[in-house]
Amino acid sequence: MGSMTSKPWLLFVLLLILSCYTACFSVAGNTLSAGQSLSESDTLLSQGSKFELGFFSPGSSSKIYLCIWYKKFDVKDIVWVANRENPLSNPSSLRLDLSEDGNLLLFGSSSNIPFWLTNLTFPGSNLTEAVLRDDGNFVLRDRSNPSTIFWESFDHPTDTWLPGAKLGVDKVTGKPQQLISWKNKEDPAPGVFSFGLDPNGSNQYFLEWNRSQIYWSSGVWNGKTHAFAFVPEMKANDIFDFSFVSNENGRYFTYSLSDPSILAKFVMMPTGHIQQLSWMSGPWQWNLFWSQPKDQSDVYGLCGAFGVYRENFSSPCECLKGFEPFSTNYTSLNDWSGGCVRKSPLQCENNTYANGKKDWFMKIPILRLPDNSKASTSATNCEVACMNNCYCTAYAYNSSGYCVIWEAALLNVQQLSDGGEIGNNIYLRLAADERQSTKGKKWKVWVAVLIPTTGLILCLFICFSIKGKLKRIGEKASNNNILLFDFDTELDAINEEMNTNNNMKKREKDFELPLFSYESVSIATNNFLVVNKLGEGGYGPVYKGKLLKGQEIAVKMLSKRSGQGIEEFRNETILIAKLQHRNLVRILGCCIERDEKILIYEYMPNQSLDVYLFDPIRKKMLAWETRVHIIEGIAQGLLYLHQYSRLRIIHRDLKPSNILLDSEMNPKISDFGMARIVGGNETEANTNRIVGTYGYMSPEYAIDGLYSIKSDVFSFGVLLLEILSGRKNTGFYNSSSLNLLRYAWELWIYDLSLELMDLTIGYPSSSPIMLRFINIGLLCVQESPIDRPTMPDVVSMISNEHAPLPKPKQPAFTTGRNMMDTNPTIDIAGNCSNNSVTISTTEAR
Repeated sequence: MGSMTSKPWLLFVLLLILSCYTACFSVAGNTLSAGQSLSESDTLLSQGSKFELGFFSPGSSSKIYLCIWYKKFDVKDIVWVANRENPLSNPSSLRLDLSEDGNLLLFGSSSNIPFWLTNLTFPGSNLTEAVLRDDGNFVLRDRSNPSTIFWESFDHPTDTWLPGAKLGVDKVTGKPQQLISWKNKEDPAPGVFSFGLDPNGSNQYFLEWNRSQIYWSSGVWNGKTHAFAFVPEMKANDIFDFSFVSNENGRYFTYSLSDPSILAKFVMMPTGHIQQLSWMSGPWQWNLFWSQPKDQSDVYGLCGAFGVYRENFSSPCECLKGFEPFSTNYTSLNDWSGGCVRKSPLQCENNTYANGKKDWFMKIPILRLPDNSKASTSATNCEVACMNNCYCTAYAYNSSGYCVIWEAALLNVQQLSDGGEIGNNIYLRLAADERQSTKGKKWKVWVAVLIPTTGLILCLFICFSIKGKLKRIGEKASNNNILLFDFDTELDAINEEMNTNNNMKKREKDFELPLFSYESVSIATNNFLVVNKLGEGGYGPVYKGKLLKGQEIAVKMLSKRSGQGIEEFRNETILIAKLQHRNLVRILGCCIERDEKILIYEYMPNQSLDVYLFDPIRKKMLAWETRVHIIEGIAQGLLYLHQYSRLRIIHRDLKPSNILLDSEMNPKISDFGMARIVGGNETEANTNRIVGTYGYMSPEYAIDGLYSIKSDVFSFGVLLLEILSGRKNTGFYNSSSLNLLRYAWELWIYDLSLELMDLTIGYPSSSPIMLRFINIGLLCVQESPIDRPTMPDVVSMISNEHAPLPKPKQPAFTTGRNMMDTNPTIDIAGNCSNNSVTISTTEAR
């Protein structure tokens, strides 16, 4: 240190070097260049200091979002949110990267899995830069040619439409550019209200509830160039210039401002209104210029399921009698999208009728009737017709005297004020526990006074017995409500029991799968909202759900069009419920109601393996270490199924889309609808019904219907080679190799196996490790089941890196093109299959 003080010039040079280093690698101004990152404390500021981009937590929320806001105001007024469906939580890990390949990647944890990305494929070697412009548009552009825009936030609006942005339909993709409301003022996740151009071709805008129910339309564009047809107040105003464009790039409206000092925006509000706001000068306060619909009561479904809208009240929504808010936290923020849930189950839901408890109907007067009635009927006794229908929730007589019934949640119920329009009486079905009988109370008083002491003691004994029974019934009923179930406690208990084999065996034997009501599952998924749909496979659609405690679940519903049925559903509910392993997806419960067959699983935030493995951008996130970790986890899961579970299980449909990934990229084997039990000492069986996915089926099973634990080993070998190469087994149709197995074998015999590796991950430090995994994969896909190793052998090969391996024989399906090599494959019934769809084929034997 003394030498520094004695030589001040040396200190100056050091400081100069550090400042240059900081300048080279830090973010400044309005631009993010390749290789740079934006951390939690950094922001981009547009050139005219009009807009700012950075990280922000709305209100009292701890969730963090990448946002754009007006710089002019002290309060952050958000106009765009990047990761509105995937909030971040760890401030120390936040960063926005502009990768070397030109894409924006948003990270929020140490797993290097982005929460949001632009996912573009650039031709050639374009050098990109990300720029926040002074109109609020965040763009990815060519650094050498700034007019070339590859991506822009204006094409992906959230709830705000700024001047200069387009709002319409892309002609190439057909994708609408909609404004979608926040859920509430503290949650920018997509709400239930949206505003967008009619995708069917008419030049008018719609307001929609749940992307399905139109409750306001603008009317068709009138052809004028300086006025919005649905904003008549603007015709006499020279501030706004609106125009409609229809060309090869799409159909859209856009607008500009005559005075650049004025700020303006359209916002899709969480209340269901589309509002046009302007700001001229002075403190931060927007002036409401225009809003639709004008009457709050015209907003469809504002109060959610079994919620009622009340005119002339400061809090316009409340629950119908017998119901309570789905979430008091949400309703305190005026978010009623979750609606209301029953306090007590109906007799059909809890089988209480046999115990003398009967549902009843409560009259609610002066109502505007809900729109979602089933049908009108000529039933003379509407109450009896509804009571005899277990799914009936309410009934009424319309203005024509016909009986109208509802079989689902009541939506858009409105309580009219006195002196308003003429309403109707609706009769709401409630549980017996909700009835208050004063007659019953008087009877109790007479009993207490007149009955002798011995009779009173007997009565008290009976009352205590009934109370205990009702308590048990109530506890069972609460378990039927998935919203009240604590899966974290259940999973913690399972994890603890996994530490000892004895406890695990007991758990497998005693485990009873919870049954949940259809109503509670529907509420958890927000009535199976389209935005909550995670995907769809051979079984049916899968939805994301959320419980009252914030726990997330995956809800798989059997589609009416599915080739799978009751046998596969029985497999999932009975078989996997008895299997508990860290590399098997956990089933949490099921629902068998209203002809629906629904399975509830733990939610896997990183989706399935095929989402990453076969995507040219996402596969880069699967580093070599991650792929090895996934391979080892799949092997451990199969080892448990084949050897260590109480039942010996053959999965029969192992493929990338059936490997789910949790938040830490741990693999979980899923979809046990095709699985079979072969008994404690058995290892093989045969069938007349061949099920599975071509490309992953062993030859003896695909051709002769013989399946065994070696069938799963074959599928594992295909999967292993796909993970190493990043290519599908059936992706070689225009080459002489026919499939991945033949390609891998040809490289092996010519000592070129390292060319099989996915180039996006580079080479690990030791190429022999790669060759070892390729060797294991080829051993697993050999033609004869006798030659293939068992899963204990495979796990031993993987874990013992220095143990010698046998040489593989020629794999199956490598001698010529056959039914296994076509894609999609067509069975005798004419059904198609890909990696996401499972095929069932019946063959004579």
